[in-house]
Amino acid sequence: MDILKTFFVIGILFFALIQVGNTGSLIRAENSSEIEKWVEKWVKSWNTYDLNQVDEMFLQDDRLTYFSSEKEGAILGIDAVREHHKGFGFVAGGKDQPNKLWIEDLHTVEFDSSVVVTGIWYFQRPDGSIQRGPVTIVYFQQDDRYRIAHMNFSKYNDANSKEN
Repeated sequence: MDILKTFFVIGILFFALIQVGNTGSLIRAENSSEIEKWVEKWVKSWNTYDLNQVDEMFLQDDRLTYFSSEKEGAILGIDAVREHHKGFGFVAGGKDQPNKLWIEDLHTVEFDSSVVVTGIWYFQRPDGSIQRGPVTIVYFQQDDRYRIAHMNFSKYNDANSKEN
């Protein structure tokens, strides 16, 4: 009889672990969808050069770190990141501009209060030339929303760069 009780307890524990695993998967799927919306919002801000979105999406203090594909060294803090975007022509409220940015091959990895997003960014200029490279975005959950705590852009400098 003790063997039956042992198997019964093991069976209940196994079932409970499966249910916890399933719940975790559902939470991950919901967060992944939320993160994809935040990534889409970031892409939209680049395609409209909307400086207001920098303050909307990034941490608002000196913990923010950013590596640009266009500038050597770390860009530290929200003030420096805002100025970096101004240097690209971002303005409050955005503007019409001919460049187009998009990201492919998105991959997300979730942690307790942060999410790491990786992908390949593409930037097409009006002449049809396309730059591309890997991007890493680290989102940190703060006040029930995600904010970008770190971004890292690199640029491929090889024959795989596309020219239209």
